Amino acid sequence: MGSEPPAPSASGFAALWQGRPIQLPLPALLIGINYIGQPNQLRGCINDVTNMSTFLNQKYGYRREDMVILTDDQKNPMSIPNKANILRAMQWLVKDAQPNDSLFIHFSGHGGRTPDLDGDEEDGYDDVIYPLDYRTAGHIVDDDMHAIMVRPLRPGVRLTAIFDSCHSGTALDLPYVYSTQGILKEPNLAKEAAMDLFSAINSYGKGDLSSVAQTAIGFFKKAANGDTARQRTVMTKTSPADVVMFSGSKDTQTSADTFQDGEARGALSWAFIKTLQQRPNQSYLQLLNSIRNELEGKYSQKPQLSCSHPLGVMDQAELVSIVSEEEVLLQYQSPSSTPDPSTQLYHYKH
Repeated sequence: MGSEPPAPSASGFAALWQGRPIQLPLPALLIGINYIGQPNQLRGCINDVTNMSTFLNQKYGYRREDMVILTDDQKNPMSIPNKANILRAMQWLVKDAQPNDSLFIHFSGHGGRTPDLDGDEEDGYDDVIYPLDYRTAGHIVDDDMHAIMVRPLRPGVRLTAIFDSCHSGTALDLPYVYSTQGILKEPNLAKEAAMDLFSAINSYGKGDLSSVAQTAIGFFKKAANGDTARQRTVMTKTSPADVVMFSGSKDTQTSADTFQDGEARGALSWAFIKTLQQRPNQSYLQLLNSIRNELEGKYSQKPQLSCSHPLGVMDQAELVSIVSEEEVLLQYQSPSSTPDPSTQLYHYKH
């Protein structure tokens, strides 16, 4: 893959776009693991990543040079989906994310469950994904993925996640799970946490950072006093960023490797792409139901929709943020937003 392009100058933007809406770079992390040569080998995960890459590029304008692709058929050791590379790539995905940035992660591979050690899971189990070298390096726990990819995100950042793996219902530990009717599961606890969170978001939008800090302190004090695993999760795993995840199955279910359109595919990855190609302007709730309808009668798994804070389920599902030239100029004029080549994680070559 190409190296990260330099930040464009303000004069370059002004000359090129002349006040028209423009699209920021769209970082995407795509991970597909077939576990080639292992007893539990899969067939469709690399195909999932290939198809998702093409879909994002053609339908949403994600550029190939802004994608990090990890699959176990590559020769470059930095592109192999072992545990170290996956964790580094997750850090790369969210590094220096700014309001109006749109991030995307897709994982297709094996998932599982492990006993919960920190008491934040009501069912007593953490969701995990298995890197290529899980037999020696171990799995990656949902708590760690949340800490890396969700917790650092600021208000106004959008992260869309697709996890096509077994037991992936809450793979990012997002506390708000929606039914196919658009109803929040356990809404009383959700609303209690949401009131404090929205207060913090409103304060941030008004520039009142002291109120943000005070609200956050109260928010996490409540978390410390929570009586149940569910309460602790809601209080500590809620985020002001717009994080939305579609997962292949409930926490207790497996996800299918299937054969569609002449090739092996993951069922969720295939249904996600197919439904958005047929009907690109769907709400989050409509997209969840469209995916489920594609799989119903063929597979027992039930894809899930979860998010970092309560969302308008009838809002259109968006994988990109389109912003004005003025917003981009302000962002790139900020010294803190200019990339430092010495600190960039990936400098891939074709």
